[in-house]
Amino acid sequence: MEQGSTSRLAPSLAPEHDWAAAAPLIRPALRPVGTSGTDGRELQIPAGSTGPGKPIVTVGPAGLPILYVLPGPGFDVVVSIDHLLAWGVRPDQVHAAAMSNLGAWSTGASWLDEVDGHRRVVWSDWGEGLDAARILLSEVRDRLVSDLAPARRILIGLPERNLLIAAGLADGDDEFASMFADYVADRARAADEPIDGRVFELVDGELVQLEGGPSDRESR
Repeated sequence: MEQGSTSRLAPSLAPEHDWAAAAPLIRPALRPVGTSGTDGRELQIPAGSTGPGKPIVTVGPAGLPILYVLPGPGFDVVVSIDHLLAWGVRPDQVHAAAMSNLGAWSTGASWLDEVDGHRRVVWSDWGEGLDAARILLSEVRDRLVSDLAPARRILIGLPERNLLIAAGLADGDDEFASMFADYVADRARAADEPIDGRVFELVDGELVQLEGGPSDRESR
């Protein structure tokens, strides 16, 4: 992802300058642990100037950073302190708009699934930059739990921006857990926009790193 112009509109109407134009477009994007930036909460608008150019980063589930992007032709524009100054909004407003847009997209984005005996895998790979970020939505997490019931554990893979993969782990099926972990790690290593090679699970509807399983031996 790069920073740049998203439009040839007059500057006052372009999304990077006008919040009304940006709000319907802005999206969340998960990034690898260690991604640097600022939460923007100490910024004084309109007089603030702390951290110009720094991307706005929110700590997401399992410590995964969330960035915010404006889609553009060929690349996305990463939302930064400069955007907050131009828009005159706070980071929580950016987050709320991004999540609303993600939710609207996710409602119409179908899932693929594969069943092999007692094993079932569900995934999203639309290739529009929003697949992995769907795990941020409570309705998506609830659906995965419902679709993969009565599995003992719900495994989640977020290897790259354009893939969210989930599987139900039955009691004693350590082979499947190991295969799933290997697949997630391989996809992360080969990805153009990797997120994380670890395996996560849903525990009480929340995303956490899988404990006591194959993910413990994997690294990003």
